[in-house]
Amino acid sequence: MSERTESTLPDVPALLEAAVSALGGSRRDGQLTMASAVAEAIDDERHLAVQAGTGTGKSLAYLVPAVRHAVETGDTVVVSTATIALQRQLTERDLPRLSGALAGPVGREPSFAILKGRANYLCLNKIHSGAAEEPEEGMFDAFELSRMGRDIKRIREWASETETGDRDDLNPGVDGKSWRQVSVSSRECIGASACEFGEDCFAEAARRRAAQADVVVTNHAMLAIDAMSPATILPEHDVVVIDEAHELVDRITSVSTEELSAAGVSYVSRRAGKLISTETAETLAGAAQQLELLLDDARVGEWLRLPAGAAEVLASLRDRLWEARTEIAPTDKSQPADADAAASRQMAISATENLHDTVVRILTVFTEPDPAKRRDVIWLSEERLPRGGATRRALFIAPLNVAGLLRTSLFENATVILTSATLTIGGNFNALARTWGLPVLSGAEGPAHTEGDDDATWRGLDVGSPFDYPRSAILYVAKKLPAPGRDGPAEATLDEMADLINAAGGRSLGLFSSMRAAKQAAEALRERLGMPILCQGDDTTSSLIEKFAADEPTCLFGTLSLWQGVDVPGRSLSLVLIDRIPFPRPDDPLLAARQRDVDAHGGNGFLTVSANHAALLLAQGAGRLLRADGDRGVVAVLDSRLVTARYGGYLVAGLPPFWRTVDPAVVRSALRRLSAPEPPRRDHS
Repeated sequence: MSERTESTLPDVPALLEAAVSALGGSRRDGQLTMASAVAEAIDDERHLAVQAGTGTGKSLAYLVPAVRHAVETGDTVVVSTATIALQRQLTERDLPRLSGALAGPVGREPSFAILKGRANYLCLNKIHSGAAEEPEEGMFDAFELSRMGRDIKRIREWASETETGDRDDLNPGVDGKSWRQVSVSSRECIGASACEFGEDCFAEAARRRAAQADVVVTNHAMLAIDAMSPATILPEHDVVVIDEAHELVDRITSVSTEELSAAGVSYVSRRAGKLISTETAETLAGAAQQLELLLDDARVGEWLRLPAGAAEVLASLRDRLWEARTEIAPTDKSQPADADAAASRQMAISATENLHDTVVRILTVFTEPDPAKRRDVIWLSEERLPRGGATRRALFIAPLNVAGLLRTSLFENATVILTSATLTIGGNFNALARTWGLPVLSGAEGPAHTEGDDDATWRGLDVGSPFDYPRSAILYVAKKLPAPGRDGPAEATLDEMADLINAAGGRSLGLFSSMRAAKQAAEALRERLGMPILCQGDDTTSSLIEKFAADEPTCLFGTLSLWQGVDVPGRSLSLVLIDRIPFPRPDDPLLAARQRDVDAHGGNGFLTVSANHAALLLAQGAGRLLRADGDRGVVAVLDSRLVTARYGGYLVAGLPPFWRTVDPAVVRSALRRLSAPEPPRRDHS
């Protein structure tokens, strides 16, 4: 970290004013409060959690102090996001405009770059070696192979045109299976020095650009990989900004989760087939068959103990994988290796090592006899394949929590700014702080409150929102409806939906707890209502959102990605329907294990895990309604438990301060007024 001296740069409020003026914006009190707090946290080297409601302009509020710090000290600032959409917004809109706006005040144009995992970039060695044309036939059917061949042909043509090699710049895109044929992970890469395309490598070029940039935009997955890897992946930095911080724990958990399946072992066996002896290949294939028999006979769900015979099957698989890994490794490193052969060998080594390490990790869990002391959760999952109705079973292992990893690998090494529109649960930041590995703080005072004292390692700040929530929106809870069951929406619930949608004139976003419930409701209401109802799965999500936004009477129903991914300002969205409180599924093995762990340590597992999960998602869903000044509407929760259950108040405390009612007549009347045609403007000319 560079030593700080007295700055000659304008302060953050002055820079923010210059940026807002140059970008044609207007002053926002919450934005200024947040920007000043971020600057203070960076100067004091103290972590900060900021809840900034929709319309605050939080991106600018953290980018301005981040850019100032980078220019002043010469240190890179890392900005991490959860979604591709926000990455694009930052690198294609916010940062280019901000760099131009601040060039004069800070004395030069600040630089920025985007950095993703190596697998997001086209591998020139793989595409030119021919390996991209040889997918493993056993993993795909004839239809997929034909489509994959067309995809790879198109990518080859694109490879000679693209300047970035970034998957997200390929339009139209390709699915993950096709892309894997032309990319490599960091473990599969043979290294720039050994690769004949090393000087032109897209991933290496991205890393070089990032190393020189003031601000580097990345994602939570890369942040996790950098934290867990002994190698340095991100440029050296002393400040990290984590946007969409409510998703941090889930993304870190996902990166730390490994999978073991018979199909995966068979794939590794074929990948290594030409590099190992026939005998080793046959024993590895036999171990894959034994694993398949084991998983087919085992009970789906969490494994608290190894099923009969599992220890022997897994130990044998571990040993066979290591034998294969040993044979694959080059024996004579003095001889220069053919680039194509080196790439194939490295990919085989990576696949074999990764699977071996996963088996070892699974077996290690069960060396601790007390399940309450284990740090990993293991479960068997079964999924139905898209074609033919066949099923596939796989064993998963994930960390019970990632708080320790975040504490030691993130918060101890940099000043961290965490921000989102939804960070408080039950009225404070402590629920998420626990999952991040930060100590619990006390004190919460109203809608622009601050938590923490001068001695705390972090503080929390809620800067509110520019929206006048009580005047702009109604929270309606259908108190008279029966509690939701497991068989989809009840008849009374469908009646309530129909009445509300009719009153709103369509213009409704239906957020459901499952895809089955969304489809059932869409089918039932299409027959009753004379307006279009789109359902997730009918088309790509982005296309559905475009159609929904373009036609006021249209409704859109769907599940998880719509709870967080819809931004439709204006009259096209006036009613958000939520079918039930979005508690996690009771058979979710990881969340069930986390809940059990909290109970075992004297806490309230339901409140800490299930209710907090529901509160965050509920706040995200309710946040779809007001997206711009002038928006008006209703959030209707068709789950009476929100007002009748003891935990209801805890969940409501995490929602914006909407005007609340349980009277359906009041809500229908308000929706009818909102749906009335706007009066024509008078011509005073």
